[in-house]
Amino acid sequence: MNTRIAYIASNTFREAVRDRVLYNLIAFALLLSGAAILVGQISIDIEKLVVINLGLTAVSLFGVVIAIFIGIGLVSKEIEKRTLYTVLSRPVRRWEFIVGKFFGLAGTLVVNTFFMAVGVFAALLYVSHKFVRADALILVALYFIVLEFLIVCSLSLLFSSFSTPLLSAVFAFSFFVVGSFAEDLRGFARMAHGVTRWLALGAAYLVPNFSALNVIGSIAHEQPVAAQLILQNTLYALFYAAMVLSAAVLVFERRNLK
Repeated sequence: MNTRIAYIASNTFREAVRDRVLYNLIAFALLLSGAAILVGQISIDIEKLVVINLGLTAVSLFGVVIAIFIGIGLVSKEIEKRTLYTVLSRPVRRWEFIVGKFFGLAGTLVVNTFFMAVGVFAALLYVSHKFVRADALILVALYFIVLEFLIVCSLSLLFSSFSTPLLSAVFAFSFFVVGSFAEDLRGFARMAHGVTRWLALGAAYLVPNFSALNVIGSIAHEQPVAAQLILQNTLYALFYAAMVLSAAVLVFERRNLK
């Protein structure tokens, strides 16, 4: 990473950390983890299962909201404040601006995931009174959640590079929702015929396969995750995020900022 990208990334990180909404979302995620404890108290012998399911789901959902809410404004805010013109007037290329914003937002989400994960483990310790070896599987689920965030970050940047914040939010949320059912969409495509099949198949492979990154249920039941799946998901997420980020760079390079 060159100096200009690192500088933009660090500025993006600081701005995101100062955002009050960011702290509110983290607080809600921690509160939801606390709610998991209360739900677990009234669930006979499944306290741990409930805590892991609700806690990790909270980390995932609130992290996605943070990624979209902040990501859609990374470009538009700079244009509205006219700070983008000051940045680009210096020896900073447009692709460096986009890549720097991506790393800054991704870094913010990794840090927030860490703190939210601490809340999940604290809730788990409260109901279980101790950690066991199987609890380490939660780290795999958290790793997949981070990979999910990288994809969402890239999508938010792509849409914000050519659209308004409102439409960018709609597009990003739509991709997230549809991507969460990508496996079901592929199953429907296999059963469909004609044009419907090809449209469903195209949509299934166009949206990110978030369902493959969701192992919360299996982790809650202490089912191990195969090393091959970890490798496949890592390569898939990095490749998809890189392709979307490249598209964001191409769009932003051709955008008329006047």
